Amino acid sequence: MTAIPEIRQFLRCATPQGWIDAALQAPEELLIDHANCELKAAQTAQGLMWKYGMNNGEKSPYNLEPAIAFALLNKMSRLAREELRHFEQVLGFMKKRAVAYKQLSAARYAARLRAEARTHEPAKLVDTLLIGAIIEARSCERFEALAPHLDADLQKFYLSLLKSEARHYQDYLGLAGRLEAPEVIERQLDRFLDAEVALIESPDTEFRFHSGVPA
Repeated sequence: MTAIPEIRQFLRCATPQGWIDAALQAPEELLIDHANCELKAAQTAQGLMWKYGMNNGEKSPYNLEPAIAFALLNKMSRLAREELRHFEQVLGFMKKRAVAYKQLSAARYAARLRAEARTHEPAKLVDTLLIGAIIEARSCERFEALAPHLDADLQKFYLSLLKSEARHYQDYLGLAGRLEAPEVIERQLDRFLDAEVALIESPDTEFRFHSGVPA
């Protein structure tokens, strides 16, 4: 099972073995937080549709060119549907394994990445899309890293997610590339990917799907 080459090349580090070990020791938290991640991904996509996919008035900073707005609506709509379907599938695994859906605190990962984003539009949208690409890429990489260590049913499920997660990564990058010059995209990605490495490789206070290695 080799990782998708483009994503391996895109990310600046592999998931540490310590995180994989922690995941295998916390199977309930893994499923619960995986469900949370799928739900949050769907909510993020829907939020982008509402905020940027329609005309918000003549002077609104959120208005995109119609072709880009329609592309965002179509791609985010598909992404949201797929993420919700994945959410339902994870719930199915939880039900079969008698794992109760309980509240877990959020990982630091996404919030720390988004704290690096620019705050003015349309730069904020571009950075949100780039961060979305990084999150999807890391999810894809972690599904593949975990798969060999899981039981047959969960392994099959996690491997089945690779194609859609890789496409989500590409969709986010593609949309960002329609809004900003290549050199700006490269500069911002450089910043975010450096921050992502620090989050993945530094000790974390607790295990989550996107956490670093728990201390």
